[in-house]
Amino acid sequence: MMICPRNRHRIVTAFFVTVSFCLPFSGAFAADEQALLDDLATASPEEAAQIEDQLARAWAKSGSAAMDLLLQRGRDALEAGDLDAAIEHFTALTDHAPEFAEGWNMRATVFFQQDKPGLALEDLTKALTLNPNHFGAIIGLAVILEQTGYPADALEAYRTVQSIHPHQDQVATAIERLEKEVGGQDI
Repeated sequence: MMICPRNRHRIVTAFFVTVSFCLPFSGAFAADEQALLDDLATASPEEAAQIEDQLARAWAKSGSAAMDLLLQRGRDALEAGDLDAAIEHFTALTDHAPEFAEGWNMRATVFFQQDKPGLALEDLTKALTLNPNHFGAIIGLAVILEQTGYPADALEAYRTVQSIHPHQDQVATAIERLEKEVGGQDI
């Protein structure tokens, strides 16, 4: 998998600018979602799992029954391994509800599974512009960055996830691995 360095730079820069300006303010979130994020940052591991589930349910609500149905159909197609149908549903969702971060995040997941990292990165950028605290999307970004040869950027993304959701074991493992790989490189 290769990503054009110019596109990678644009996407990574947009991500870090979005996170650095939006993370502290979280203006795009309802007060209850912000309260859940605040609780997640200080929760025990057991509490964190419950809060993560609550956030996932909140982030899966578009505010429209029709859009929620498209999301569910896309997820069902993805689970069944029908990536073409999943892309169709998620593309319809992003076309009709471009302000719904989860639609972009889910389509990025399918693009990643189709070995289209550039398209996945573009969708993750849109998802994170709409919801800069979406730790799942940030993990997706980190995975793609790491797999495409940008370990320092991946490390920074994983650290961002850890600041939002400190109880992600896979993130702690990735940070440890990448700290050894990146070593003394400037990040």
